[in-house]
Amino acid sequence: MAIFKNPNFDFLKWRWPAVGLSLFIIAAGGIAIALQGGLALGIDFSGGTILIVQFDAPVTEDSVRSAVSSVVEESVVQLSGDPSDNTIMVRLPQGGAEVGTSLEEGANAVLAALSQSGVGEFTVVQRDLVGPVIGEELKQRGVYAFVFALLGILAYVAFRFRFSFAVGAIIAVAHDILITLAMLTFFGYDLSLNVVAAMLTITGYSVNDTIVIFDRVRENLRHMRRDSFETLVNHSINQTLSRTIITSGTTAFAALALFVAGGEVLRGFAFTILVGVVSGTYSTIFIAAAAAIVISERRAARRSQHVPGGDQATSKPKRRAKKARARVRA
Repeated sequence: MAIFKNPNFDFLKWRWPAVGLSLFIIAAGGIAIALQGGLALGIDFSGGTILIVQFDAPVTEDSVRSAVSSVVEESVVQLSGDPSDNTIMVRLPQGGAEVGTSLEEGANAVLAALSQSGVGEFTVVQRDLVGPVIGEELKQRGVYAFVFALLGILAYVAFRFRFSFAVGAIIAVAHDILITLAMLTFFGYDLSLNVVAAMLTITGYSVNDTIVIFDRVRENLRHMRRDSFETLVNHSINQTLSRTIITSGTTAFAALALFVAGGEVLRGFAFTILVGVVSGTYSTIFIAAAAAIVISERRAARRSQHVPGGDQATSKPKRRAKKARARVRA
């Protein structure tokens, strides 16, 4: 199935504006993260208590916040899901003097305060308790997972293709992760275990898409040796364009359905997948290809400086000839 017949778009003509756009988004995301004091970690990593309660009648966030503040001051109260569901999420930090050192005590104190405040009848939909030790351990495992994934990608692509391709793939993956973190910050999503799982998923997706293009580049090297490396890469991108759009489109459609109908628990996961699919497709065409071209051209330029035609290539044969003549004379 082909969407385009013999496409011939000059994608690499726009690689530097694309790189500039990516750097702008990443820089804006970094500033936003710095202004809020770091990444917004979910309860899986930061530890604490999350209560999601559904009220029988409409209720405002302010009324719930006022009731909760009587037992704990540092809390986050916000709507969860569709406003018509009358569902409120209450997030508490780890322990606290007002509610005791036990997370269970804090949750019970909040539920008791809601019952006594008269805000209305409610049902506890979700109750998550994560201690500080577990949160720190999950954070370390998440970092290790990303590091091992990147090292594995680097080793595989370098062995399967060439080193410049491996570096291009790693740069593209790092680009996708940074763009995703920026978007999560812009739209107010926490970094949870679901989000980390989605980020690892888009890491594999991005590498797979990049390898498809690099594999076509390797095939085209056999009959396009006289063309420049930039022309070769651009031709390979056009040849795989239909496959890239079909794969990305179907994946994005599934993620969009999950985002719309998957509920609040899976919304962060689906949003991360959506951003990753778009960013992964974009980075494969512009970022990974541009990085591979720059590195290949620099390595070729370095090799040309040590290639024959200079004194270094002919010095050894000359010395050998002199020694041979000396032995003959002797």
